[in-house]
Amino acid sequence: MKFKPFFTNLSFNIFIKHNNSLYIKHKNPTFLLSQNPRFFMAQSATLCDNVASVEEDDNLCANPTNNLGLKIEKDEILEVGSPRLGPNLSGESRIERAWAHWKKLGEPKLIVAPMVDNSELPFRLLCRKYGATAAYTPMLHSRIFTENEKYRLQEFTTCKRIARRGNYGAFLMNNLPLVKSLVEKLASNLSTPVSCKIRVFPDLEDTLNYAKMLEDAGCALLAVHGRTRDEKDGKKVRANWNAIRAVKNAVRIPVLANGNVRHMDDVQSCLEETGADGVLSAESLLENPALFAGFRTAEWAVNSSDRNENGKIDQGTLLEEYLKLCEEYPVPWRMIRAHVHKMLGEWFRIHPHVREDFNGQTKLTFEYLYDMINRLRELGVEKPLYVKRLA
Repeated sequence: MKFKPFFTNLSFNIFIKHNNSLYIKHKNPTFLLSQNPRFFMAQSATLCDNVASVEEDDNLCANPTNNLGLKIEKDEILEVGSPRLGPNLSGESRIERAWAHWKKLGEPKLIVAPMVDNSELPFRLLCRKYGATAAYTPMLHSRIFTENEKYRLQEFTTCKRIARRGNYGAFLMNNLPLVKSLVEKLASNLSTPVSCKIRVFPDLEDTLNYAKMLEDAGCALLAVHGRTRDEKDGKKVRANWNAIRAVKNAVRIPVLANGNVRHMDDVQSCLEETGADGVLSAESLLENPALFAGFRTAEWAVNSSDRNENGKIDQGTLLEEYLKLCEEYPVPWRMIRAHVHKMLGEWFRIHPHVREDFNGQTKLTFEYLYDMINRLRELGVEKPLYVKRLA
């Protein structure tokens, strides 16, 4: 079937579960697809105003190959298996449909959150190797997605300043009637359940009213980031799990929790304290993509009361695995550069001259990056990831 562009300037993410079905999360709402994720394996491009001509970091790190699996029927990606909600579907029927679809997705509990320029395919695959059961792509621009076949064969993101100017994402919290109308329009016209991801308001009642409004509008899966729109620093501002729990108790659809997930103990605590049906992690996964497999960085191993032991891998190993995935599934160098800084941040703090040399590279190569990791090891950097010691 063909998807008609009845909305014009939204952005969305694609949520990929472990068994390769998808669902697309709008940065206002989300709609779901059960399809092969290979369609979304191409590179990311950036839609920013006033951006200079393409630089080296915007180039793909390798030539795309047939491994990308992009040769599919152009309408195949829009095929779905559920009937449209329609305007007359009762509230009870919507709730039942939401839970049926959640179960069909496999009820994933360990989810890679959407991240601008950071949750591209190679990184998602790395996280899935180490325990993630589902993952979001970065934001996609829905109008261009519906109008341009070439863009439908690419994975690309919008800039955060565009989100503010274009009224995307959390900036839609200023216009809740518009949010409601968007979700209602999508839920009534799509044959896939609509999902939303929100931040909380400073006032709990406003948050609960927001969540219930989305549920009434047809949202079938609600992810809640337990910080307000203005609370950007996750290391300084703790996510409000009590607010997430209140949302979970106020609605009847599946709820996902986002915030404060730094290792698997946090995962368990979050599920218990919020009652959520799954958790999302973002910043912590960028530093440690093996988080969901039980590995933790030295920071959290030292501060833990549990007995921990060397997990026999480190962030250099994870970065090497990521680079190999990038060679197979090319992405722009700017994404690789960002992941290098995240995964080797502690290593660079020990040897800042290596970081300075890395930052001075106007044109990166895989050879340089592999050599840089080896160079850090030869300098004696030892930053293993840790796991709990078995009794």
